[in-house]
Amino acid sequence: MKKFYLNKMMVVILIITAGFAACSKSNNNPAPTPTVYYDQADQVGRPAINTVFIPASGKDSFNTTIPTQMPGLFANDMKTSLLTLNPGYTTNLLGLTADQFIGVVSTDVLNASTTGVTSFYNGTQVLTGRTLSDDVIDVELTLVFGGPNGAENPGLTSDHVNGNDKAFLTSFPYEASPW
Repeated sequence: MKKFYLNKMMVVILIITAGFAACSKSNNNPAPTPTVYYDQADQVGRPAINTVFIPASGKDSFNTTIPTQMPGLFANDMKTSLLTLNPGYTTNLLGLTADQFIGVVSTDVLNASTTGVTSFYNGTQVLTGRTLSDDVIDVELTLVFGGPNGAENPGLTSDHVNGNDKAFLTSFPYEASPW
């Protein structure tokens, strides 16, 4: 009987030893892939500024530049783009020369008046903010192509999209339903 228990004990010890040997640490298993998070950066304070005035090679850089640094880094490229698009540019509807206009738009932020009328351009207020119904692209096209009275190059001063396809809401969130 002792011999039976001794043999049984030996078998158990061999099984446990084999189990430990099979569980040895291996470097064949790669480390888990870390989770990667992506950030999207796009200024778009004033729609189309980056799209129109910044060369393709500088768009990502423009989008991640601190707005106060934008004029120093991008004004030359923006002025070149402006004068390439409209070689006859002298001043625009606001009376701004090419340098002055680029100085205004090179900082791609949306200004907002906290004490007056908010408008991208309504004939009196200029870049004091923007309402959902402001035709921002037509304003920008007019400032680039419209000349001193806003009437030059009439074929280039509008995108001919004259309103939203649905009425805006009168309460928050104000934007029309996408459906």
